[in-house]
Amino acid sequence: MFSHIFVGTSDMDAAKRFYDATLGTLGVAEGVTDPKGRLFYRTATGTFGVSRPINGEAASGANGGTIGFAASSPEEVKAWHAAGLAHGGTAIEDPPGDRGKGLWLAYLRDPSGNKVCALCRVKS
Repeated sequence: MFSHIFVGTSDMDAAKRFYDATLGTLGVAEGVTDPKGRLFYRTATGTFGVSRPINGEAASGANGGTIGFAASSPEEVKAWHAAGLAHGGTAIEDPPGDRGKGLWLAYLRDPSGNKVCALCRVKS
């Protein structure tokens, strides 16, 4: 359904450190910065981008918005969360774990306040 998702940041260096670390635990290659200074993570299933807001105003996390990244195991969910905390993320909601119905989840705020999640579906 989605071709790409973008989040805003006011600190591209902090965003790159955070997303290289967290997405790296999910098997995503290091982000590539284009000539306009935008950061891209590309996979066969879509593109995730990070950019300073085009309108020149401060970046802010979407109130009520969440971006979920697919993980392949509960261990990967935990590694994603740990990498995020070690690279400027903030823990939010419950600790990483089983939420029932075969869902393993972990939530963080990135250094710019965007709410992100790692999710793994496991057979019960």
